[in-house]
Amino acid sequence: MLIWLEQRTGLVTAIKDFLTEDVPGGASYWFVFGSATLFAMIVQIVTGIFLTFWYAPSASTAWESTKAIYNSPFQHFVLSIHYWGASAMIALVFLHMLQVLVWGAYKAPRELQWIVGVLLFIVTLVLGLTGYLLPWDMNAYFASQVAINISGTAPILGPFIQRLLQDGPVMGTLTINRFFGLHVWLMPAALVALVGLHLFIFRHNGPAGPAVEDPRPLRPGRFWPNQMFMDTVISFFVFIIILFLAIFAPPFLDQKADPTNVTFVPYPAWYFLALFGLLNIMPPSLELVGTIIIPTVVVLVLLALPWLDRSTLRTFGSRASILWGTTLVVITVVALSLYSQISIQRKQAAAAANPVPPAAAAAAAPATQSASAGAPAGAAAGAKVFSTNCSSCHGAAGAGVPGAFPPLAGNPVVTGDKTKVIRIVVNGLHGQISVKGSSYNGQMPAWKGNLSNSDIANVITFIRNSWGNKASAVTTADVAKIAK
Repeated sequence: MLIWLEQRTGLVTAIKDFLTEDVPGGASYWFVFGSATLFAMIVQIVTGIFLTFWYAPSASTAWESTKAIYNSPFQHFVLSIHYWGASAMIALVFLHMLQVLVWGAYKAPRELQWIVGVLLFIVTLVLGLTGYLLPWDMNAYFASQVAINISGTAPILGPFIQRLLQDGPVMGTLTINRFFGLHVWLMPAALVALVGLHLFIFRHNGPAGPAVEDPRPLRPGRFWPNQMFMDTVISFFVFIIILFLAIFAPPFLDQKADPTNVTFVPYPAWYFLALFGLLNIMPPSLELVGTIIIPTVVVLVLLALPWLDRSTLRTFGSRASILWGTTLVVITVVALSLYSQISIQRKQAAAAANPVPPAAAAAAAPATQSASAGAPAGAAAGAKVFSTNCSSCHGAAGAGVPGAFPPLAGNPVVTGDKTKVIRIVVNGLHGQISVKGSSYNGQMPAWKGNLSNSDIANVITFIRNSWGNKASAVTTADVAKIAK
């Protein structure tokens, strides 16, 4: 049978060559990170396929189907494995890259192998980001909203990327479907393709081995059975940790997403804590530096590292600057993550200790009840438009979101020249603005084409006469003059 298979496919020879490959320096537990990462990826694919059988991606069914998964012991267990498997995979990819960097294994002829590895790390993070929204609970909604808003601050392509991710003027079913498609189809396809390319290049170049000072050739060892045994032991150990966490620390499902909740403090995934910490320490005028410029520079430096490192040797002594720089970056990432975690926990504790008072709760009631008594005609219809399209950013009470979306209540621009307000709503607003001494850097989409002139007129009339605001009404004709 094996001879028949070998004659037609060459599979037996290929497996034999793979298993009998020499490992420079001999088998070692230092070489297990790549295999453990591959194992974690397989766990994610298998559990992810099962979860698609039970999950329904829409604003009206995402949380409900996730809740049904939580109510089934087996389905909840599969979800928990998938949840912790994602963290394990991201951690293992990071450790694998860190090991390659420390050992200088990115040097010629392995430059392309390193670049593919960096792209794999980015795709893995995107998988974590796109999967975070799918439960559609409070934390998923607001944490993802922050991430989408950050992407919108990028120069030139930012608004396009924000519209691409959000897939509509506000987060809703279209957003879930876009994230679901990215998480289940596009990113896994890219991941599998990059892993295949990474392994292909690895097979061509062979293992780099440790960065030793001794110029003599390294003592070789066999991949089978020694290295294969070590890879299997560590992969099994990783799986045991995932199972333990899945059983004793299953993921928590919060209440269903409520865009009108203006007091909720989201908690990002641990692998994005450093980015949130960086954003928190930046003054409003430098937010773009923390959200876009620094992460982009880090990625570009990683991609160009094989050429930035001018040393011809891989030894530690010849790459002291690279190693010290790596140590500084790792310490900074850990420090920012800890700072971000402490800051978010304090905000959550403050929100819990100071719940919305009755007066504010009444103001945060459904938008249809917020128009002032005796408001101009159109305000009631505008309340419905506001609740559907605007409250997710500006809040049901018009309070806005600090640093991102300005308040509408008591905003002099809202109650001022109606022509200026119409232009903002029709054409959108991008870049930093200041309202009553506070800075905001959120992105407002252009509502021209998304809302009719009548809807725009009604919603502007509503916000100009709600939450204590008092100003003249806006007519459809007023909007038509500007939206033509």
